[in-house]
Amino acid sequence: MSVENDKKVFTVSRINEYINGLISEDFFLRNIQVSGEVSNLKYHSTGHIYFSLKDKNSRIQAVMFASDRKGLSFKMEEGDKVIVTGRIGVYEAAGTYQMYAKAVKKAGEGDLYRMFLELKNELEEMGMFDPMYKQELPKYAKRIGVVTAREGAVIRDIIRVSKRRNPYVEIILCPAYVQGEYAVSSIVEGIRRLDAMGLDVLIVGRGGGSIEDLWAFNEREVADAIFHASTPIVSAVGHETDTTIADFVADRRAATPSEAAELSVFDMNELLSTLREYEGDLRYEMERSISSMRDLLSAKERALRLLSPVSRIEANKKAFNNYLDRLHRIFAHNLDMKKNDLKGYAKSLDGVSPLKRLSAGYGFIEDGEGRTLSSVSGVKKGDRVNIHMKDGKIQAVAENIEMSERGE
Repeated sequence: MSVENDKKVFTVSRINEYINGLISEDFFLRNIQVSGEVSNLKYHSTGHIYFSLKDKNSRIQAVMFASDRKGLSFKMEEGDKVIVTGRIGVYEAAGTYQMYAKAVKKAGEGDLYRMFLELKNELEEMGMFDPMYKQELPKYAKRIGVVTAREGAVIRDIIRVSKRRNPYVEIILCPAYVQGEYAVSSIVEGIRRLDAMGLDVLIVGRGGGSIEDLWAFNEREVADAIFHASTPIVSAVGHETDTTIADFVADRRAATPSEAAELSVFDMNELLSTLREYEGDLRYEMERSISSMRDLLSAKERALRLLSPVSRIEANKKAFNNYLDRLHRIFAHNLDMKKNDLKGYAKSLDGVSPLKRLSAGYGFIEDGEGRTLSSVSGVKKGDRVNIHMKDGKIQAVAENIEMSERGE
């Protein structure tokens, strides 16, 4: 404890403790009923329920502990008009006061929620939610427009997811107020400006919040701008459990900004993988077709060879050559046989050959007319004869003719 100008200086904890004591001792605040509209509702995993109570001008934080849940006979939802019974106390760690609820009863739907339902029903009757008016998102979007706050988690998530899926995608941001007095006109202007640029897809959205935080996306002007846009629009307003009029009118609703990026931007790796599969299939089909055409061409070529005159000539030529070869072999064989026969005949004739006899000293005689004389009876005394020897001829005249005894 320090002293300055003779006054005590208190710690923050001591001040919060003192204020808590004052509020706790106030009889009016120890048991009080407060009416308001439920907002920022969260059911915690511990069983506690955290929410706010608000009216047109103010709000107060509230909590119902799990041990007091018996005082709640229905499931609270955003926009419920309720009456909460409990006490007002100080949460010393944060230096804030809040209402600790012991019982909650429903007093009717809140004004904002009622307005939401009225506009939703009206637009639905007009057909603005009809699927027939929904545009398909392009499969390969390259230019993405975004209408959201200039800074914050929404645009960071959209850029991060988009660039991860496709590093070459172009993202064009049209900054807009997404909450407050100027939000509606800012969002409408952003949609119209980006729609005029001829982009592939528009993402319109913001982060989560209470129904009043998201109220700009429940206004008719925003719904009209989305409905009449020629560019497909993805609504990414709030968290998964938040629903706005913009979600119903848009061509697609995304539970989160990250999901909106995934819906709008194609995955480059997945595309490349698909292209590689197509390339493999195409290569296989081409090779199969080429192989099939080669087989067909070979068959046609064989058929053409069979029908071609050249093929027939070649076949006849081959047959002729075969016949010729066979004839040559037959002729050669017959010639060999004739040679062998001739040799036999020559050998047989050799034994009776006059020349052979002549060479042995014998001769043969012809008469004067050149006729062979085989008997002395064919010669008369005084006839001229020719005696043939191996080396010449003798001309003689028969002087004496004697007949042998065997010739008688």
